[in-house]
Amino acid sequence: MPEMMRAVEITKPGGPEVLQMTDRPVPEPAHGQVVIKVAWAGVNRPDALQRAGLYAPPPTASDLPGLEASGEVVALGAGVSGLAVGDQVCALLPGGGYAEYVCTPAAHCLPVPDGMGLKDAACLPETFFTVWSNVFTRGGLKGGERFLVHGGSSGIGTTAIQLARAFGARIFTTAGSAEKCAACTELGAERAIKYHEEDFVEVLRAEGGADLILDMVGGDYIPRNLKALADDGRLVQIAFLQGPKVAVNFAPLMMRRLTITGSTLRPQSDLAKAQIAQDLREAVWPLLAAGRIAPVMDQAFPLGEAAKAHARMERSDHIGKIVLEVAGG
Repeated sequence: MPEMMRAVEITKPGGPEVLQMTDRPVPEPAHGQVVIKVAWAGVNRPDALQRAGLYAPPPTASDLPGLEASGEVVALGAGVSGLAVGDQVCALLPGGGYAEYVCTPAAHCLPVPDGMGLKDAACLPETFFTVWSNVFTRGGLKGGERFLVHGGSSGIGTTAIQLARAFGARIFTTAGSAEKCAACTELGAERAIKYHEEDFVEVLRAEGGADLILDMVGGDYIPRNLKALADDGRLVQIAFLQGPKVAVNFAPLMMRRLTITGSTLRPQSDLAKAQIAQDLREAVWPLLAAGRIAPVMDQAFPLGEAAKAHARMERSDHIGKIVLEVAGG
């Protein structure tokens, strides 16, 4: 491996323009880690939050943005088993994905699914880890239940729709345009609600209420979500695009036996993330290999155009995932 690599750094907190190319030392693997030569890196909302100074990386993580990537294993740290130099993988990262090389725990790597290229594989880790752990493990979604996912055309939304469909749920979603609503129904949503024109609370209540809601909006959606839930329903919160603070009447939680929970992925322990990876390998990777589900790709940008990728994501113009081409393949 070379001593130096190209990378995108956050020069200061701010807008997309603060993302700039730089040269950094190639990382060395610690115990239990591997080094991946990055082919493609995924772009996600937490990257934009970190760029804006609102989501600091963990103390031991790289300060470079990037929480998922695909590529080739090029170095193994002590104690690594089950992976070899030359393996093609996709991986959940603690940070550092916007670079030619990145370190991550070996247990957070998954094989590129059969029949899938590295470009599509880079779209998998962040969204699939998030959806599996929140919708199925934490939210307990079961076949036949009514499931509402907000932002159905996002990377999280397109993943949640497909996984929920594969496991037999009835899927409802919100989206901001006719084009995005159409994309959601093509993926398997029973009903896509154009939120500028319809009230998702009324739609879900007419169906008997949602058994599970996955929300990344927050703000005034929180009390509306509670109204949209069926008795014994569950609300899982994974982000707060409209803020985390809102006045809520908690009496219905007791009267209707509602559950509010939530999580964010990055601060969880390496062991917890390794367990999610194992669950995905067993329950979801066969579905990907069989072509029953697939990542939805929006647009790819060269690594040096990371600022343009962030600008597109923050305009919410995209349907599905945005990726950065590092080495390609």
